[in-house]
Order: sequence, then structure tokens, then C-alpha cells
Amino acid sequence: MVLGLITYVTASHTLKQRRHPSAAIAWVVSLVLLPYLALPLYLVFGSRKLVTARRSGQRLAASASTPPQPTPAGQLARAIGLGEAASFEQLDVHADGRQALQALRQLLNSAERRLDLCTFIFGRDVLGDEIAALLVRRAREGVQIRLLLDGIGFYLGGHPNVKRLTAAGVQVALFVPPFKSPLRGRTNLRNHRKMALADGRWLWCGGRNLSAEYFEGDSQSVLKKPVWIDLSFDLQGALAAQAQQRFEQDWAFATTGKFAAPPPAPAMPPADSATPRARLVPSGPDQVEDTVYTLLVSGCFTARQRILAATPYFVPDQTLLMALSLAARRGVAVDLLLPRASNHRLADIARHAALRELVQAGARVWLLPTMIHAKAVLIDDDLAMVGSANLDERSLFLNYELMVAFYEPAVVQRFADWISGHQAQAKRYQPRAPSLWRELVEGIVRWVAFQL
Repeated sequence: MVLGLITYVTASHTLKQRRHPSAAIAWVVSLVLLPYLALPLYLVFGSRKLVTARRSGQRLAASASTPPQPTPAGQLARAIGLGEAASFEQLDVHADGRQALQALRQLLNSAERRLDLCTFIFGRDVLGDEIAALLVRRAREGVQIRLLLDGIGFYLGGHPNVKRLTAAGVQVALFVPPFKSPLRGRTNLRNHRKMALADGRWLWCGGRNLSAEYFEGDSQSVLKKPVWIDLSFDLQGALAAQAQQRFEQDWAFATTGKFAAPPPAPAMPPADSATPRARLVPSGPDQVEDTVYTLLVSGCFTARQRILAATPYFVPDQTLLMALSLAARRGVAVDLLLPRASNHRLADIARHAALRELVQAGARVWLLPTMIHAKAVLIDDDLAMVGSANLDERSLFLNYELMVAFYEPAVVQRFADWISGHQAQAKRYQPRAPSLWRELVEGIVRWVAFQL
């Protein structure tokens, strides 16, 4: 018991593990009452941050030395260690899975020197087989290809044929394999980022995994995967070059187990003042701050007209829920688009208490009859954050995630139109008073909300 408590205190202090009070109390009580069980579990699952402000001081200092952004959002982004906004061009917001797949094919076929892909799931299905065959062909044509897969997602996708890829020259790396060095505290920290890059100049990004249900479905397989609604986009320009830097760091960590210093920024011609700009927002154990969460909470408190969000899973912590509820109470139009039933039953059970509180505060919740896997939050006409992060505690506090923050009103409206188009097909959520049994079940499920 003493060893467990010393380990907990030392690790929490050294790595600056900021935890919710209930999580901290749960660990301490478990280490006192069940030390032989709790200590191994803590060593495997107890870490949430793998970097400290001291280890990231150089990056933060470099950001602090630049002139302040003229907007509060830019100042906050810099204060939490995010990079500068970068220019982009040729943004294409994919209307559906067919268009998203067409854009991905074009990107993969366009590369002249290098292709880099990062995904949580690489399906062993019609879509995964097509992408694998395309990668094999491009590798044999002399293109350098790197494929980064999450160590758990690798198995969830049906165990893709890595031997075929590597035999053709594709480099494949698993991000924190589950059975490799479990006592380093990284096993529960998953890479949920999704992006594809061609020559560091063209970025394809969003919420789609490389599996059939995220694109056009797979009616021919035994599993009969239906089509899910998802949101992705592609663009070119300096922002794609920044995404390439992020991939390099993730690849270095997956292959060496150590965080690499950011590579030198590529030389870019100065952007015209009229060129739209956006900012990469990586979030996870490799960031000192909870970046996506911080921007979300701040945006809720500064919103004036609307907050429009789409997410497959809604299991927020109490602070984010309060921020959304207070925004609704002061007259901000808060609209949340969810699937009527997602692919995670426990997450569906856990969300109802938060949804009841939101609706009581004046927010509107919309339920789609089909599965929606899109992840986006829009605040007024000033900000659209789109990417891989769900509005649940696992995405916001544990996973490696990647969002892109767009600031141009015209671009924000394009994403708003995409969400509104699907919202028109949804039905309004009508909360019902829960029974005692229902409240008990919801409370038990919320107790493990961090893992949902």
C-alpha cells in the first residue's frame, strides 16, 4: 500500500498529472484498499500526460516570443502552446463518403515522392483492401509510403495484412502496441488522429477511419457494414506542411518510443492578407495542456449567437456541460446533433443525464436515425473546429487527437451548412424523467466515463 501511494504521488508530481478530483480520490482509495490490484492497474492505465511544461519549454517559449494575435482566440491558442495559424487553399468539404473516397484516391495517386497516412482503424474489408492495393502499387512505383496505425485500432479493424504492405516497401508502424512495455503507462493512450498527406503539400483529414462504413459501406461482406455519416475535408498549402510536421513527430514516437523535437518549419512564401488561415489543434498526452477541451470551454463562454456541434458520443465532464448549459441559458442557440443509436451502447446510456440538463437549460438536441460519426464544433461565425475528437472524456483527456480550427466566416458557414443539412433529417430529442433503476444504471456507466 505504501509503495502504491509513493508511486502515485511521485508520478503525479513528476509528470504534472492533473486529474479530476473524483479520479484522484478513486486511485488513492483503490491503492489503499486493493493495493495488489490497483498498483498494476495504475502502472498500466494511470498516466494521462507524457510531457511536462519543462520538457516543452522550448516550444512554448518560441510561441511566446511572437507578436500577439489580434483576436482572443489566437491569444489563447498561443498561450496553451499551439502553433501559428497557417494559410491554406483549395479547401474541399466532402459532402458524403463517395466524395471523400474520391478525394482520398486523388491524393494517393498524386504523390510524387512521399505518402504518409495515420488512422485509428484500417479495415479488413472492401475499402481497406482497395486502399492497401493502391498503397502497394504506389510503393512499387517508387513512392515512399509510411502507414501509422494505432496499436488497439489495428485489431479492431480486423487485423490488416501488414505483410503484404511491407513486402511491397510500405513502412508500417503501430502506435503503442498493447502488449509492448505495458508498465510504461501508455497502453490506455490511443492515437485517434486521422490524416493522409501527399508530399507534405496536400492534407486529407477529418473523422473517417480507413474502413468501409466510414465511406460507402460494404454490403458484400459477411458483416454487412452500413454507410455511416461522417465529415472530412482536404486542402493544400502551408497548413498541410504543418500537418506533415505533426506526422513526423507521431511517427518518431511510434518507432522510437520518444518524443521528437519539432522539425524545422519548411520555407513558405508569405501568404496574402486575403488568404484564409487555419490552425492545427493536436490534443493528447503529447501536449502540456488539454488543448481541444480548453478551446471548447472558452468558446462556450465567449459565444454570442450560436454553438453548433456534431458528435457520435456525448459524455462531457461537468465543466464542459456547465459551459454549454450556461451558454444556452444566456440566449445562445445551442444545437447538438447526435445519432439516435451509436455503435457504443454504453456511451448512449451515459449521455442521457447530460442531455436532460442541456435541454432543461434551453439547448436543442437532434437525433439522426442513422449513425453519424462526424466531429465538429462551430461557435458563432468565428470558429469551426473539425477533426477526430469526440465530445467525450476519452477524446478530450486521453486520446491523441487532431482538430483543425478554421476562422474565416465563409469557411465556418460551409461546415455549418453541412451540419444543418443533416440536422434537417433529425428528430428533436425529448427527455423523459428517469426511473430510479435508470438513474442507477446511468450513474454506474458514467463512473467509467473516461473509458467511453
